[in-house]
Amino acid sequence: MTNTAKVIITAGASGIGLETAKAFLANGAKVVICDIDEEALESVKQKYSEINTQFCNVANSDETEKFIEIAANQLGGIDTLVNNAGIGGPTEKIENISPEEWSNCLNVCLTSQFNCIRTSVSYLKQSKNASIINVSSAAGRMGFAMRSPYATAKWGVIGLTKSLSIELGNYDIRVNAILPGIVAGKRQESVLKNKARIRNISYDEVEAEALSYSSIKKYVNASDIANQILFLAGKTGSMISGQAISVCGDLKMLS
Repeated sequence: MTNTAKVIITAGASGIGLETAKAFLANGAKVVICDIDEEALESVKQKYSEINTQFCNVANSDETEKFIEIAANQLGGIDTLVNNAGIGGPTEKIENISPEEWSNCLNVCLTSQFNCIRTSVSYLKQSKNASIINVSSAAGRMGFAMRSPYATAKWGVIGLTKSLSIELGNYDIRVNAILPGIVAGKRQESVLKNKARIRNISYDEVEAEALSYSSIKKYVNASDIANQILFLAGKTGSMISGQAISVCGDLKMLS
């Protein structure tokens, strides 16, 4: 990573997004993040003055276009776009999921990536080290009962990644997807609590079962994901494109 790297990260005010922003910053990059959590954005402003912050709902195409254009102007271009925004969506049987819940999950987890990429491409084509990194999930390569909107969106991220790696390869723009496994944090806690409720078993039982399907039986940390993103964005990843890369401790199934 050079000290001129220009990086945009969506949902960058907490979790994987913030860890990734900090990792890029530590390697001399210029970073702009967006988020819909205004309190988290304010916290980033206070703690990391070097990170430029903006409020943006990337599921909204008009907001996203404005955000990308402002960010590119602040950075003086774009070298790396990290599409990190996502939500867990409903944890429920398919017959109990509303059309609105379905659409919202796909819009945030998948359409937001389209929104960011379509506006960023013209800037990325001018970069000498252009990289798009889309955050998918282990749910993007296996089934996930009671999480069908989320899994559908994350499978879609893989299709988007593969297609754009071909489409943008002539411009030396690399496009890859990261597939986190069971990541420690509030979102995962919420999912496990809902599953415990639906199955009428304890949180500890659901957690133990989820981790039992991984060869390395512990949570993935946000820093593990950030490290992989940093590698792909640097010159070290110059010939890696069109890949769906799991960071999951060898997760074999999702429960």
